[in-house]
Formats: sequence, C-alpha cells, structure tokens
Amino acid sequence: MICAGRVVIVTGAGRGLGRAHALEFARQGAAVVVNDLGVTRDGAGSAGEGPAHDVVHEIEALGGRAVASDHDVATADGAAALVATTVSSFGRLDTLVNNAGFLRDRMLVNLGEDEWDAVMRVHLKGHFLPLRNAAAHWRAETKAGRPVAARVINTSSGAGLYGNVGQANYSAAKAGIVGLTLVAAAELARYGVTVNAIAPAARTRMTEGLFDDMMAAPEEEGAFDVMAPENVSPLVTWLGSAESGEVTGRVFEVKGGEICVVDGFRHGPSTDKGARWDPADLGPVVTSLVAKAAPAIPVFGA
Repeated sequence: MICAGRVVIVTGAGRGLGRAHALEFARQGAAVVVNDLGVTRDGAGSAGEGPAHDVVHEIEALGGRAVASDHDVATADGAAALVATTVSSFGRLDTLVNNAGFLRDRMLVNLGEDEWDAVMRVHLKGHFLPLRNAAAHWRAETKAGRPVAARVINTSSGAGLYGNVGQANYSAAKAGIVGLTLVAAAELARYGVTVNAIAPAARTRMTEGLFDDMMAAPEEEGAFDVMAPENVSPLVTWLGSAESGEVTGRVFEVKGGEICVVDGFRHGPSTDKGARWDPADLGPVVTSLVAKAAPAIPVFGA
C-alpha cells in the first residue's frame, strides 16, 4: 500500500499499459482517475462509455476508488478539465502518469503531414498539456503553503531513445518526451514535484505486429511472461509514490523483470583547436573522435 491516500491520474488507461498501471495504483491504495478516449490503435473513433469505465469497475471490484474520464488530453480544455475533475472528485492530485498514445506508422518517404501531426499531437502535446495543468495546480498549492510531494511519470519508448524503422513520427515524439521530462524535472523541483520517464517494452495494442516473436506470450503454463504489461507497472507505481522523492530527471527502460537506467546523452571524446577550423582539416579529426566514442546503438529494424 505504498500509495495509500494518494490520488493518481493515468492517461490512456483503458487498455494495455495504462490499464495495468491504474490497477496497480489501486492495489497500492491510490484513488485513480482513469482517462481514456476509447479510440482504436490508430486513434480513430470511440466506443460509448468505452474501456475507461470498464477499468473503473475493475478497480471498484478490488475495493478501490476510481472515476472515469473521457477528456481529450491533447486539447487545452480537455487537459484542464482532467485536472479539475480529479481535484473535484478526490480533493487533491498527487501523481500524473502520461501514457496516452496511438500509431500512424509509415516509412519516411510515405509519411503524410497529417500522420506526422496526429502522432505529435497525441504523444507530445498529450504529455505537455496535462503536465502543464498539473504543474500549475501544484505551484498554487505550494504558494498557498500546502505541502506537495507530487510525481509525474512520462512514457517514452525505445523508439524514442534509439529510433525504429517505419516510425519516424513516433520516434521523434517519444524523443521529445525525454526532453520535456528533463526540463520539467529541473523547473518543477522547487514545487516538490519529481518528473521521470519510462521506456517500456510490453505486449499491447501498440506493439501488435512489431517483433512478434519477442512479444509472444510463453506457451508453458506458469512460465514468466516477460512481455506482459503488468511487469512495467510496479516501477511506475513506485515512481508515483511519496517514497521516490529523491529520483527525478531520469529515464528507465523496463521489460519483464529488468530495469535499466538510461545513460542518455553525455559529453564524449572532444578536441579543441583553440581557433576556427578549416573544413578541409576536419576529416581525420571527426574520424578520430568517432573512433574513440562508444559505438552507436543500431536503430530497431535497421
């Protein structure tokens, strides 16, 4: 019950990773706002009350507290209403898990502008707007003299860290989420807010057709299902608890029972001439620097 008394928003919580996160937070004592539009894998349509209400019923069956939200977090009004609904329903907000997303995969030369914009909107803007509204709430709480121990967990991807062939839009959006995480962690620390990101590997609607052999469930009964989305949620829940207050500005890769802290961009080998370079001199210089640097991790699917 490491989240007892906390109030948590999980976006994209109707299925897959988001559903697993919402259920685990509820098991750990949190009240949960289950946000989901109920759209298809490519972001089309919606389905009545949708899967968010199903997850609420699951949480209530566990004896937990939850409310459903169908706010569009990629709109200013929807993100503001999500935070306002959370505070009006439970009196506070402690943790925001940004997880909503969909795919519009194409090779770069076939990728349409509308497909680029749609993925940027739901992933990157859909992280920024809830984060901005939650941060404004926590800043106001701090200025009012009320203690804040708030947590934000953003959802990046291995595609955002290393790239994935056929996912230029998704990879760029997920890389942007890492940058957003780093800046938010630095800016919001003064208000008692930590901001971290995960890059999960799990079997969900988003990964259907990708790396099918790796994503498949084990055939042996009782075998550990490495790719089950529930494996990612314990770390997310811990990062969303009061206990994680010393960890911020970090990105974690999570798969099965494996947790890895991403080392990120660091200054590597360098040289300084102390004057302006002549382009004709740079061939051996750059070749030497690249040779001294750690090898680049290959793009997925390359």
